[in-house]
Amino acid sequence: MFRLFQVFFLTLMLPQVVSAAIEIPVVYLKQDVPRPPVLSNLDPVPDDLGSAGADLGLADNMTTGKFLGHTYTLETIVVPEGGDWIASAKQALALSPYVILDAPSDLLLGVADLPEAKGALLFNATSPDVALRNESCRANLLHTLPSNRMRTDALIQFFVKRRWTTLALISGTHPQDQAFADSLKHSVTKFGLKLKAEKEWVFNADMRRNAAQEVPLFTQDLGEYDALLLADELDDFGRYIAYNTWIARPVAGSDGLRPVAWSDVVEQWGAVQMQNRFHEMTGRDMRSEDYAAWAAFRSLGEAVTRTQSDDPATLRDYILSESFELAGFKGRPMNYRGWNGQLRQPIPLVTGRAVVATAPLDGFLHQVSELDTLGIDQPESKCTAFAED
Repeated sequence: MFRLFQVFFLTLMLPQVVSAAIEIPVVYLKQDVPRPPVLSNLDPVPDDLGSAGADLGLADNMTTGKFLGHTYTLETIVVPEGGDWIASAKQALALSPYVILDAPSDLLLGVADLPEAKGALLFNATSPDVALRNESCRANLLHTLPSNRMRTDALIQFFVKRRWTTLALISGTHPQDQAFADSLKHSVTKFGLKLKAEKEWVFNADMRRNAAQEVPLFTQDLGEYDALLLADELDDFGRYIAYNTWIARPVAGSDGLRPVAWSDVVEQWGAVQMQNRFHEMTGRDMRSEDYAAWAAFRSLGEAVTRTQSDDPATLRDYILSESFELAGFKGRPMNYRGWNGQLRQPIPLVTGRAVVATAPLDGFLHQVSELDTLGIDQPESKCTAFAED
């Protein structure tokens, strides 16, 4: 009943124009990437991570689109390990100028730089790489997943509010861990806190049996600190740190208190209704990559609805305009930063059972949008592609 009312309300709010039949084909292009071995397999990565969010976005767009004569389709292309990514990208672009990308950052840039992608509208739904939003940005590549910098800024804002000013850091050795650790250190400096000590996780022992003995010794020389940061983006060792540290302090970052795009514990602002629809469709909880893919598909749907157009340039201009708003079930309307293509969005700070806070937190002000206190702001941006566009 709520869903029917929501659709009815949305149709009342649509532009009062004669709707034309519009067809929007979308391709979800994914590169299979081997996952390094981790200490625990308690939380396996779903095979449909990301693509399931696109499926939900398709269903939501069709709910509104059927009243307006708009039709959306979704083609999923998965490139196996060792497969020809560029050939698959060209295939995707031949099918549609609208492509949601699920791949590492270097592969994303390879697609964005193709001649076939010049007039396309691409969405990065899975890479948090800061450089993609900064010096390596592309005018045809938008980002619905928060960057590492957005997530770490959200977390450090919380520390500022709690007056946890002295911090320590443990980081893994994988590239994703190091990138997240770099963002954590940047955010600590940005908000004027102090990183007193840092260590790299180098254990390869079975922490399921040894954590109570090894972790206290490993953290003993970190000294005194208010909170312990973890950079463990592969979910390898972080679960074994809490309650095993030499001194009893909060744990945050990749484990403990986590800054995320989405979590199953997000319940306010109609989120439960979307959570339930996703669970009914997939049999599992929605994750950040699913949410980002959903947001990409819904961004297209919102732009098509408002412009009554299927032209990529028209839709891109509208998506990057101040008129665009996406209802993202996170408490406030979301839109895109016109200087680097990043979707502005609140960042929930969550534990395994609850939302602790949602950033930006009260008191962090900005002359344009409080959401721009998270991540790279326009004055510090090195992205020039959008300015030249």
